Amino acid sequence: MPRSRLIAQAGLIAAVYAALTILSIQTLSFLAWGPVQFRVSEAFTVIALFTPAAVPGLALGSVVANTVTFVQSGSPLALLDVIFGSAATLLGAWWTWRYRDRRAVALLGPVVFNALIVPAYLPWLLAGFGVYVVPFTGIDLEGAWLPMYLFGVAFVGLGQAVVVYGLGWPLAKALERLGIAELAQGRQ
Repeated sequence: MPRSRLIAQAGLIAAVYAALTILSIQTLSFLAWGPVQFRVSEAFTVIALFTPAAVPGLALGSVVANTVTFVQSGSPLALLDVIFGSAATLLGAWWTWRYRDRRAVALLGPVVFNALIVPAYLPWLLAGFGVYVVPFTGIDLEGAWLPMYLFGVAFVGLGQAVVVYGLGWPLAKALERLGIAELAQGRQ
């Protein structure tokens, strides 16, 4: 694939992913940025099944979206999301591209990397919001990093899995029917 085509695709992917992420955060509010991370934009990570341009494109889109969130929050701690959240997206996209021939395994990338990385810094970002109360029990985990991390791993992972497999997998099938894989690789 010509370098100019790769750069153009990466830019387009970055713009779409950033816009979808910002829209998710604005419309779904706490469900999109708390310990659940139910972001509809994560369904778009399946684009990494079709083009290597998705790896830098999704990472750049994550940097843009997380930077917007950082600026809106006014908290210097939100820089953690710009750095580490974007790294999770980069690793997830790379995994998806690397294992694209085994779709079920490929789509684990965004789920696992986000589930392991994002909850590591969320306790600092979400301190004082009261979001670490275990549902149906009233048990408050605030201030205990390891239980907060494990809570985050479970719920970020669950949110990611629902979006990536529940919305992303059907999106990937629809994109295949439209011939996006061939178009992305310049074969049409």
